[in-house]
Amino acid sequence: MPGAKTAVAWLASVAPDPESCRREWERNPQGIVLLPAGKAWDVLILPSRLGYPTLDVLSRVLDQPGPVLVDFGDARTGFLVPPGTAARWLGTGIRTAGPGTWIVVPYPGRLSASGIRWLIPPDGSGTLTDPALLELAMHEAAAGLAAGEERR
Repeated sequence: MPGAKTAVAWLASVAPDPESCRREWERNPQGIVLLPAGKAWDVLILPSRLGYPTLDVLSRVLDQPGPVLVDFGDARTGFLVPPGTAARWLGTGIRTAGPGTWIVVPYPGRLSASGIRWLIPPDGSGTLTDPALLELAMHEAAAGLAAGEERR
């Protein structure tokens, strides 16, 4: 299984200057960099109230879901998906990051002082979450949430 160095190289490959990005990442006391979405991956950003249950569903059906981020205060969950997904996504209440968007990315394998962290870090192989499976998992998670609210 590829290690953190391979994951760093894979993530940094989308930066305008990957080598400079890696150096900055390693020196940055917060352990974060800004990286452009839309090259090697897009990001679908769910409210964590839906994101965590969606990840639970995905984890039951996949051996290894793609990388997943969570932001400050666990408010939003970001799933890395193939490039082009953001432009085609129609889901209500789901934010997208694709070409022209930059996201804050923590260093894989290290705790970030910024509050952004990996729930599932990249392994460097380029594994991403299939958007069709993600959509199905979101529907199942939303149905579970709705059923839980009905029981109250």
